[in-house]
Amino acid sequence: MEKIRLGMIGGGPGAFIGDAHRRAARICNDYELAGGAFSTEIEKSRELAEKEGIDMARCYKNTDALIESEKKLPPGRRMQAVSVVTPNALHFTQARALLEAGFHVVCEKPMTMTVGEAVELAKLVAATNLTFALAHTYTGYPMVRQMRSIIAGGALGTIQRIDAQYYQGWINSVINGSDSRIAGVWRLNPAHAGASCCMADIGVHAFNLIEYATGLEVSEALADLSPVKDGISLDLDGTVLLRFAGNLKGVIRASQVCGGEENNLSIAVYGSKASLKWSQENPNLLHMPSDTGPATVYRPAHSYNSQLAEQSHTMPCGHPEGIYEALANIYKGAAKSIRGEEYIRGEFPTVLDGVRGMKFIHAAVASNKAGNIWVKV
Repeated sequence: MEKIRLGMIGGGPGAFIGDAHRRAARICNDYELAGGAFSTEIEKSRELAEKEGIDMARCYKNTDALIESEKKLPPGRRMQAVSVVTPNALHFTQARALLEAGFHVVCEKPMTMTVGEAVELAKLVAATNLTFALAHTYTGYPMVRQMRSIIAGGALGTIQRIDAQYYQGWINSVINGSDSRIAGVWRLNPAHAGASCCMADIGVHAFNLIEYATGLEVSEALADLSPVKDGISLDLDGTVLLRFAGNLKGVIRASQVCGGEENNLSIAVYGSKASLKWSQENPNLLHMPSDTGPATVYRPAHSYNSQLAEQSHTMPCGHPEGIYEALANIYKGAAKSIRGEEYIRGEFPTVLDGVRGMKFIHAAVASNKAGNIWVKV
């Protein structure tokens, strides 16, 4: 089958996210990287193009140049999809321009800077009928997809409590170093990051994981956020209480100042019959404790898993898979959509997940600013 011709905006030399997207596209084996505008500095962009073996004629100085030049190529050569892996403030304008020009889009999260921008993108995706995949990578793990299937099947009974946390410690060395280090981190600058740092960067992953795994929507949020240190304008730590329909409650705890923590994302869904617990740092295990029987542990690559979970592993059982393979599953789902093939709902996050994420981020920020009150999501 002919591979999908992929472009990329951002993700130049040394950019972890850009490298992760390129690896994921290669792992799923449905794409070939045809070109891109990898950096605001054309020399850095050319450096990456040379490393990737890309034709220098398709190494562009910016998004507009990419669109203009690619549209002049015959349909059988031009890019079909473009990955947007730039800082937050650029996502909306770049994704909108690409959609308006007829390109399918894979976009990093958070999708936009405002809820209004997110809604506008959703309307544009609906009008163009193009594929838009959002890189909530953790939904690509096989055992997260198994969790979704188990919950949908009702095995937990009535869901009574939902907890999610995402703890990191990477920013400690930045905020406790020199002022110049702080100035050099774009995630701490509202002009580039938006209304939030911690909740927009990692808290929204926990939020998305909750809604993806349970199929439930958060209705209200009450947030207590903290910049941790004087002189920091955005949140680096926070707790968000959640309300769902009925009496169901939950909580998201997210922090980037937990010394020693690396990428500690976990979710627990507690039901009247059983519960499910999953952790990103040990992603091949899905624990199902119960009051009425022995605990069960699910693992990838076994026939007892759901169809969605089983099509999401790339190796036989017992071989660890990680973040690249999870992101590759999202690229695989997007490829099916781009080609017009059938796919299972949940194979990739959509523009509507992006809208939900932006509503959560801004509800959390508004709640905190108003003195920790309940705000509708």
